[in-house]
Amino acid sequence: MTSIPNSIERKVHMRAPQSKVWRAITTAAEFSKWFGVEMEGEFEPGAHLQMITTIEGYAGMKFWVTVERMEPETLFSWRWHPGAVDPNVDYSEEPTTLVEFHLQSGDGGTWVTVVETGFDQIPLSRRAAVYKDNVGGWEYQMKSLSRYVGKI
Repeated sequence: MTSIPNSIERKVHMRAPQSKVWRAITTAAEFSKWFGVEMEGEFEPGAHLQMITTIEGYAGMKFWVTVERMEPETLFSWRWHPGAVDPNVDYSEEPTTLVEFHLQSGDGGTWVTVVETGFDQIPLSRRAAVYKDNVGGWEYQMKSLSRYVGKI
């Protein structure tokens, strides 16, 4: 049996100032555009926000994030139930994973590192599929963020 790693990490350089990247990640109106979701409310520690996917092939999928930390222009984190795509399943008792965005100025722009941890706590029946989906998902989302901050 192949072991599934506990975390996903992606580091991307964005040709945009750290303040601009921070706004794109932590302002609900901007986040919605590049992440491909509809949402109400704003990001703030403790906020529990429902998001509805607008990305083709996933449109209408609902999920929740709970904001953990916001350290201006350096760290933004939330918890969620990754891969919760079956509307007939209650994932509320399943452990969450932690998503962290780390920002650091450098090389004429901003380094963005996204780390998602906690896959070892996801039930074995879903773990491999959820991990695979999120590896691809973070590749997609980091490219989307990079394109977005290059336009605004």
